[in-house]
Amino acid sequence: MAVTGEPEHLGLDSVHSGLLDCIQANLAVLADHHHGPGTHLRLGAPLTFGSWEGADGLPTVDPPLVQQLHRAPELLGLTVVRQERMAVGDLLARLRADGGVRYVVADAFALPWLPYHGQAHMEHSFLLAAAPGGWHITDAYRSETHWGPAAPGRWVLPEADLAAVEEADIVELAPAGSRMAPAPTPTLSVDDAAVAAYLGAYDACPHRAQAVERLTAETWLLSRARKLHARYRAHFAGRAEETEAEREHLRAWDKVVEQTYVAHRRVSRGRAEPPGIVDRLRDVLAADRTVFGAPPAAAPTAPDDALRHRVAALAGDVLGVDGAALLDGAPFDAFASFSSFRLIEIIERLEDDLGRELDADALVPENLRRVDDLCRIAR
Repeated sequence: MAVTGEPEHLGLDSVHSGLLDCIQANLAVLADHHHGPGTHLRLGAPLTFGSWEGADGLPTVDPPLVQQLHRAPELLGLTVVRQERMAVGDLLARLRADGGVRYVVADAFALPWLPYHGQAHMEHSFLLAAAPGGWHITDAYRSETHWGPAAPGRWVLPEADLAAVEEADIVELAPAGSRMAPAPTPTLSVDDAAVAAYLGAYDACPHRAQAVERLTAETWLLSRARKLHARYRAHFAGRAEETEAEREHLRAWDKVVEQTYVAHRRVSRGRAEPPGIVDRLRDVLAADRTVFGAPPAAAPTAPDDALRHRVAALAGDVLGVDGAALLDGAPFDAFASFSSFRLIEIIERLEDDLGRELDADALVPENLRRVDDLCRIAR
């Protein structure tokens, strides 16, 4: 089963592109498309530490595609229907025949909309569809690179622009069910022996230029994973942002990424490697346990849908506005018709509608600005 819908209907605005790697970014687009904005943040629910042997023998925390897809049903509500490695000509012929949108992974070196084009080899995902005017590309990936920025976007390319793609993985994905499972609790699971072996390999590598260059990508991946985890923890707990302890820890990760890049630039120019790169990485990995070790409190129970619609309709009638905007989270005081008199009218009409008084202790300004605020008081 292919993804349904025209390419332009695959939204990019809901995806936190700066928190995702180049394989996750477009799985995120599909997850939000099928299950609603924010679904992709579930990729950050588990924070684990795993490594795989890279092509040069050094370990990498960048998981292979099969590993990323393995957790797609559980975390994203996406099931792999079929996965094949095929020549690009066969891929395009299939898309011409059956239409739809496919999740594709190919070498970034051959993808002309990326700054890696002609510069660096790495697996990169995108969404591809045949449509009038050429081949439609959707790609939510965002990053700064040596060769310029990669930014989310859509492109229409002639077939000749894809000719350099020799082979690609084509993955057919479908919703895993009509409803998503409850949001998973954030978890931290780290094997200390695995971390020690990983760091030891970089410490002991005699080819320092190679080791430091690889660490620039490794620290970037590790940092993004922790930012995604922190964002999911906030989302799960119903907070608008990370805690101060989490923000401070993420700033420490940013410094590790920065220090590693500076070291790489110096070593690549034949200069001495600054000391302490692996030690600083070891320290922030150890600090993960302190900052992320305890799960956050569960999110407040959401008000039932019927109550939300009752409150929105009532408040909309008082303010003379469309209740749909209030259901989307717009605060009452965002409308010119709002005043303290209108707020009193909303409260009193809600009490009449419910047939009881609201808790007087809860009637403070910060609890009286949105539909969901009033629903929490009214439960």
